[in-house]
Amino acid sequence: MFDIKEALKNLPNSPGVYIMKDENGEIIYVGKAVSLKNRVRQYFQSKNHPPKVKVMVSQVKEFEYVLTDNELEALILECNLIKKHKPKYNILLKDDKHYPYIKVTLKEEYPRVLIVRKIEKDGAKYFGPFTDTSAVREIIMIIKKLFKIRNCNKNVSFGVKIGRPCLNYHIGLCLAPCKGDVKREEYMDMINRIVNFLEGKNDDIIKELEQKMIKASENLEFERAAEFRDKINAIKKIQQKQKIISYDLEDEDVIAFVKDDSSVCIQMFYIRSGKLLGSKNFYFEDVDNVDELLNQFIVQYYAEEYIPKNIVLQEDISKINIIELYLSRQKGSKVKIKVPKKGDKLELVEMAKKNARAILNQIKEKIIKERQKTIEALKELKEILGLSKVPERIEAYDISNISGVDMVGSMVVFENGKEAKKEYRRFRIKYVKGQNDYAAMKEVLKRRFNRYLKDDKFCRLPDLIMIDGGLAHVNAAKEVLQEFGFNIAVVGMVKDERHKTRAIIYNDENVFIYKDSNAFKLIYKIQEEVHRFALEYHRKLRSKSVVKSELDEIEGIGLKRKKELLKHFKNIENIKKATIDELLEVNGINKGVAEKIYEYFHKLKKS
Repeated sequence: MFDIKEALKNLPNSPGVYIMKDENGEIIYVGKAVSLKNRVRQYFQSKNHPPKVKVMVSQVKEFEYVLTDNELEALILECNLIKKHKPKYNILLKDDKHYPYIKVTLKEEYPRVLIVRKIEKDGAKYFGPFTDTSAVREIIMIIKKLFKIRNCNKNVSFGVKIGRPCLNYHIGLCLAPCKGDVKREEYMDMINRIVNFLEGKNDDIIKELEQKMIKASENLEFERAAEFRDKINAIKKIQQKQKIISYDLEDEDVIAFVKDDSSVCIQMFYIRSGKLLGSKNFYFEDVDNVDELLNQFIVQYYAEEYIPKNIVLQEDISKINIIELYLSRQKGSKVKIKVPKKGDKLELVEMAKKNARAILNQIKEKIIKERQKTIEALKELKEILGLSKVPERIEAYDISNISGVDMVGSMVVFENGKEAKKEYRRFRIKYVKGQNDYAAMKEVLKRRFNRYLKDDKFCRLPDLIMIDGGLAHVNAAKEVLQEFGFNIAVVGMVKDERHKTRAIIYNDENVFIYKDSNAFKLIYKIQEEVHRFALEYHRKLRSKSVVKSELDEIEGIGLKRKKELLKHFKNIENIKKATIDELLEVNGINKGVAEKIYEYFHKLKKS
């Protein structure tokens, strides 16, 4: 048994990272400290914590720590552990969408220009991020029209011929360095002009195109002149989008925020070569300490994103020096964090802050509307089912199988109409042999209610149980409830042929609900969530081990063929009954293999 009081006595007065765990051994918080002894003790000895911290501390049953040589190493380790374990009480960047960048592969002998969503330390030159994906595609299209560079994946070198040139060469869109006779100096001249173009130095290109347009027009080549005109207009269009707002012509990110009650919205502006390319916002709830939020946000965000030369902040943060050092090490060159007091930079911060305020108001308004819809949905559900009260806690269950062999159960919980993901549970079926959904449903519910009787983690019973299935599933659930003596309403969620919610079963009858009603939308959401949660469990189990079956005993049946057979026939029993012709309908099964499968199962029957 872990003794927290004893562990606190032995804490070292050194920098490091501490890892908080709950009674299940799950990591719920990761933090760093200059002095582990002082920082960790504060959690258990101080009584002046915010509500969120008090809840977290009450759940800590064990903690570990890792010593580091200095605070910078602790910062890096903390960031990596948070990314890996995603502890529920740490501040997490939930939006994992990466905006596109334009990458010029300068380390290749004949570089390419690509659209990517992640920056790597590979010697390439990156431009972005761009918040408008269509604008990126437009830029790439213009580059391809202006410059005859390759876009293939071939490993091209001077003097080495690789096959025949592709169609792009024949239609004049590529010099075809794959022929082995394109001088690198000639090719790199185009690449340097592309880099200038992406940096916004477009005047020379426009002048060159204008000269070509005039020459084509003088030669009465009007179609060719029109092509040059269209290219010029496209470049000017991009120039208009990239308005210069900073004459330092450096790469900068501007970060501002607004706080309202316990909600915080962070707004970022991306400035590249003095031009505002785009913006992005992040929303956080239950924030007690804005300084801690900003410190963690900056470290987490730039762990995977492009780090500009300058980061402009609205106000000072407590770890500014150590974070500067960390970002400089990540980038490989000096990074400066600035907090402007006047001038253009302050105006940029104020503009970002104004945007953050508008976005926060929009988000809060949306949350209020969604809350109202949820309240209405629960009231409608109460009326439809004739319940004595609004179902504040709804538990939904689904039974699923993995390729017809293993069975699992999933339980999701909705409290006041919202997902309570901390309450979700998974059940691997232990006692039911074969594919019997109804018996499996009984097992899951019995295990759930036995835990309620023995374990305070399940101290609250649901007001409503929803089963992903028909009448037989509902009756199986009712039998378990009767056995335990619980009086809880049970609803079956019926799907149509496209596996979408069609109706519900209640009191042995199909109840059709108006599809545009709030109640139907809530039921649909619950059914989709319980199904998603079950599929997620399937993938996890598949990644750990391959499903074992009798098919493993048959010569010529590997993992791929086994998956195709189970996918086609759904379960082992159907494979056993299949004829040779039916087996041949399966993708990847030839006559020889089909005969082996047929002989194997029919010999077993005879024996």
